[in-house]
Amino acid sequence: MADAELLDLSTALGLALQRRGWQLALAESCTGGLVAAAITDIAGSSAWFDRGFVTYSNLAKQQMLGVNTATLVQHGAVSAETALEMASGALVNSTAQISAAITGIAGPGGGSEHKPVGMVCFAWASRDGHLESQTMQFAGDRAAVRLQSAKTALAGLLRLSLALDL
Repeated sequence: MADAELLDLSTALGLALQRRGWQLALAESCTGGLVAAAITDIAGSSAWFDRGFVTYSNLAKQQMLGVNTATLVQHGAVSAETALEMASGALVNSTAQISAAITGIAGPGGGSEHKPVGMVCFAWASRDGHLESQTMQFAGDRAAVRLQSAKTALAGLLRLSLALDL
């Protein structure tokens, strides 16, 4: 892995999850498995990483994570509402105690006035019912948006894993 910050975040998350005996599930769209790749670059991550869902299409989000059609129609794939359902669906379809979801517009195309390139929606969930979302606007090319998204997802998971007591 080329990015030291990504490796550091993944390593710290792994240590925090192992201390608690927790496992992680991911639901990735615009990052296309980048977060899962960063995690599985760490030897022994199978002790704390249960699974990842790369749900790039709306159909995959529905079939694999249970995202509601109405949510996608009303809010779109890139929305806090969809991210929240993705994070919840990752928990429902795994044995993990904590999850993260990422959906966004990495570019260079696909943006609009209301959802510009670089807009990424995140959600984090836990088995105790904790559910939160955040929307960020990142600058840079496709690779930069995806990398910033992966780091944000991992930082949110680390914060949540240190704050919760499941």
